[in-house]
Amino acid sequence: MAQTAPYPTVAAPYGLRPINLIGGQVFAGSTRLLKITNNYATSIFYGDIVKTVAGGTVEKDVGESTATPTGIFLGCVYTNPSTKQKTYAQYWPGGTTASDAYAYVADDPDVLFKAVMVAGTTEDGNGLTVAFLGQTMVGSNAELVQNAGSTTTGDSKVGIYSAAGATTTASLPIRVIDVVPDTANSSGNFCEFICKFNAPYAASVYSAGPPVTVTTTITGGHQYLNPTGI
Repeated sequence: MAQTAPYPTVAAPYGLRPINLIGGQVFAGSTRLLKITNNYATSIFYGDIVKTVAGGTVEKDVGESTATPTGIFLGCVYTNPSTKQKTYAQYWPGGTTASDAYAYVADDPDVLFKAVMVAGTTEDGNGLTVAFLGQTMVGSNAELVQNAGSTTTGDSKVGIYSAAGATTTASLPIRVIDVVPDTANSSGNFCEFICKFNAPYAASVYSAGPPVTVTTTITGGHQYLNPTGI
């Protein structure tokens, strides 16, 4: 009798991996080429999130509970300053001199992606440790954990985190919409979840007055859905 192959084991977070679009829309894995500033100093890894900054270029979004992504970084292209050859790379090496550098970004606000739940918010205050949570996470929000990527593989190590399990905190940038059953543990809990980017959260503060004034702060969520722009 043939043995059933065991489910794969997830050893650590691997960043955000686009897999689909909301509502069964046709997903072709399309990306947009977005400019990286010459000599941009921070490395960006496959599966990290990036955001658009003043001047129209993209940078690594280091936000966690208040991330404002344009999308998910899926590699880059630039002329290698050492070889003078066009290079297609898994990650952007920070500080590279290349005036023609572009990032491949999955920038659709409707993108769905897989991500790994981790046990803490810092590297490594358990930010690299896989955590298992229940089906109750579906429909709740989470924050990102910004672990440093690998220069060996070029892959991100960003994960997602929720301090108290399921949470409805409106300002968090990530919404959990489903589980990945293939990597469930024997208790029926899950370490991989299918997620989307939330819309930006607008919080209004009213003064005592008179006259009454209103201050609105917009935090988190996908940049394309932010009415104030960058």
